[in-house]
Amino acid sequence: MSAVVLASRNLGKLAEMQSLFAPLGWTLRPVSDFSAHEPEETEHTFAGNALIKARHAAQVSGLPAIADDSGLSVDALGGAPGVQSAYYAGKPSNDKANNEKLLRELADVPDEKRGAEFVCVMAYVRRADDASPVIAQAKWRGSILREPRGANGFGYDPLFFVPDHRCASAELPPEVKNRLSHRGQAAALLLEKLRG
Repeated sequence: MSAVVLASRNLGKLAEMQSLFAPLGWTLRPVSDFSAHEPEETEHTFAGNALIKARHAAQVSGLPAIADDSGLSVDALGGAPGVQSAYYAGKPSNDKANNEKLLRELADVPDEKRGAEFVCVMAYVRRADDASPVIAQAKWRGSILREPRGANGFGYDPLFFVPDHRCASAELPPEVKNRLSHRGQAAALLLEKLRG
């Protein structure tokens, strides 16, 4: 087993990512094992912020690192919350407050105009100064519900309706969500690139 640092303190994400990267024989460790400091996400793109987080995790741990930057892009809000998804309702990050703000913003938007997509960019670096990081990107299309449903997942999962399954992302069993989600798709693409 080789240790790789996950640039996240979110234990839900750690569990999800550990199962996604199990085929590589990696043991993922959260960046919080190495540092309490969080780097400033100063980029305006998911890719830019994923790289900031991956390089920071590699620097503080001395190990290879993987990071993702992901978020929700809502059509009726011009792509918001976008890269600000985690802090949509302000800092510190709060899933409940973010979901409540999203519902307020969409209160007058009819169901047929509530289209949205989750976006995920995943970056892998061998070391902090890796000149050729491995990057993968994926999207997961759906729409925004009028109230939260389900108890699985985290973030906007209770509000994200998955048309093919007629349920919220938070109502999907974890193994189904891992296969369908933006993070699952990006991880599969990254796995493919790393094996290649």
